[in-house]
Amino acid sequence: MASTAEQLASGMSFSSFSKATELKKRIWFTLGALIVYRLGTYIPLPGIDPAVLSSVFAQQQGGIIGMFDMFSGGALSRMTIFALNIMPYITASIIMQLMTAINPTLEQLKKDGESGRKRINQYTRYLTVIITTFQAYGIAIGLESMTSGGISAVAAPGAFFRFTVVITLVGGTLFLMWLGEQITARGIGNGISLIIFSGIVANLPQALVSTLELGRTGAISTTLIIVLLAMSVAVIFIIVLFERAQRRVIVQYPKRQQGRNMVGGESSHIPLKLNTAGVIPPIFASSILLMPVTLIQFSAGSGPEWLGTVAAFLGRGQPLYLFIYISLIAFFAFFYTAVVFNPGDTADNLRKNGGFIPGIRPGKSTAKHLDHILTRLTVIGASYLVLVCLLPEILISQYSVPFYFGGTSLLIVVTVTIDTMSQVQSHLIAHQYEGLIRKSKLKGRR
Repeated sequence: MASTAEQLASGMSFSSFSKATELKKRIWFTLGALIVYRLGTYIPLPGIDPAVLSSVFAQQQGGIIGMFDMFSGGALSRMTIFALNIMPYITASIIMQLMTAINPTLEQLKKDGESGRKRINQYTRYLTVIITTFQAYGIAIGLESMTSGGISAVAAPGAFFRFTVVITLVGGTLFLMWLGEQITARGIGNGISLIIFSGIVANLPQALVSTLELGRTGAISTTLIIVLLAMSVAVIFIIVLFERAQRRVIVQYPKRQQGRNMVGGESSHIPLKLNTAGVIPPIFASSILLMPVTLIQFSAGSGPEWLGTVAAFLGRGQPLYLFIYISLIAFFAFFYTAVVFNPGDTADNLRKNGGFIPGIRPGKSTAKHLDHILTRLTVIGASYLVLVCLLPEILISQYSVPFYFGGTSLLIVVTVTIDTMSQVQSHLIAHQYEGLIRKSKLKGRR
């Protein structure tokens, strides 16, 4: 076993990568799909005046809409066919997961295996269409009310324009939903996460250049730029440290007689990640804030006076915005952890296989023990997520630093990179293992 592991480790080289044809096909498919997505972020909606639109969004750049524009890779500020990005699908997924936890029918579907999962995915798609339709109609109304220097952002407002915007944005979101599923199935990595990742990474060079330009003009001091870069490196280090950290719960299997031989008696472990929810809580929190805040800020200038007040309270760095953001991150950290890992099911599986945690009785006691450990880990993981996402938020609001250096964007970039590289490594190991098996069969035939 040790020699096999050493051969696999030694084979992890560029030559092994060049021979892994299946992995190369998956990587090329993923790159091609992401290129298609990036091209779509430059196809504008019909009937829009780009000059007026850019002027209006320049005023909103420091607000929360700027953050959602970062997630969409600039598609929102350019008001393209992918302006809503994949966020409505994420919102629909949140709602379906919440409903699965409280609705017995959906909970039973989840336990039905592959057929139940397909049914839930179908319901999620239907809900995505409904949410996207409402958001698209709200954007159409907001676009009609946008003006700059007395010039409207829409050339011919009316029912036909609204219908066109709704159909285009709904089609764009559904296409991205399909594209993300294709990347997951036929490419490498999680398709939805990679779409958000590519949008952030695509604008990182522009963000770096704009930051250096602010330093050159004196808007930001050189010391602050150095501190910002050092903080970004420190945040990346913390993210990698916490995302790789895990608590290993020892599991013992008793010895038993099988024929004339004694089998079992070995020990294993259950790896519990410090941050089981991963990057999901910040993305979920952002998508939940997207719908009301976008509509409020688009219509705050022409709508009722109270909308302007609400928009001011939900501005970047404002206490209400920070409180809602922190609360949503903490809630989804615990909620998604509960969805991903069920202590009761794990305890039952251990009992059926004869495994036990030393010093803990099998069954309910094991479930309570695992739940206790997982709760403490989630408290630390949720605190880490809140700090990583909150501290840069305050820095951005106070010093107008680009969003791309914030904790949320760095968290998404680093986490998606780690997950994707882990999948690449798994494919390479599987390829090497298949090669060793073929070699051993050839030697056996000789």
